[in-house]
Amino acid sequence: MAVIVTTTISIEGRPITEYMGIIAGEVILGVNVFKDIAAGFRNIVGGRSGKYEEELRKGRDGAISEMIERAGELGADAVVGVKVDYETVGGQMLMITASGTAVKLG
Repeated sequence: MAVIVTTTISIEGRPITEYMGIIAGEVILGVNVFKDIAAGFRNIVGGRSGKYEEELRKGRDGAISEMIERAGELGADAVVGVKVDYETVGGQMLMITASGTAVKLG
């Protein structure tokens, strides 16, 4: 059975029977110099930076996947209250963290 992941604190029709603790998945992305230059040009002329958006999506998906893997290792049925955070590390890297509460459902 797949682990249910939601930003809400409950799952309609499925009572939470056990709280298993807070879990997280983390991904750190290095910043590529060539992408920085391309993004800089894009910012000058306006518009969106497709490369950055793609990297952010990959990072977010990776952090969520890692969190789901940890939930599965605990035997959780779901992760509730999921939050995704973005933070710079050392000025040249981006850390993406997905966290939530692993639970058993009735």
